[in-house]
Amino acid sequence: MLRNAFNTVYTKFKLHFYKEIFDRFQTREASLTTVEVFCVETILALGRPTINEFASFMRISSPNAAYKVNSLIKKGYVSKTQSEEDRREYHLQVTQKYMDYYNISARYTDEVMDRICKRFTPEECEKLTQMLEIVSRELMPEVDIPDQG
Repeated sequence: MLRNAFNTVYTKFKLHFYKEIFDRFQTREASLTTVEVFCVETILALGRPTINEFASFMRISSPNAAYKVNSLIKKGYVSKTQSEEDRREYHLQVTQKYMDYYNISARYTDEVMDRICKRFTPEECEKLTQMLEIVSRELMPEVDIPDQG
């Protein structure tokens, strides 16, 4: 029962994201491929990774990652800034252009979160928060991302 409920929610989030991405491709010039959208979403989730960190996370070679990142930079969806600590390193970040046009999942997540807060008591929301934090921190060790606040 829990497994089915979780899979349904997860699938709905994915399908909403895919639907919105493809809708954007229909109504605007499709300047990003689907794979590039996944790359930018990953860079956003990793919170300013280096190219090597991005490559390592995606399990692709550094040259392949650099090629993908350079394409995203040329299209204006990713920028890189030189590290203050190690001037040889550059950190990747998504640009406002990406946030304006493609950050669909965050808007939908906010919508669903607002609905949750209206539907459930503050105590129930706090319990859900605690459970999700435990799932993220303890039960999903394969995916390490910076604290999302």
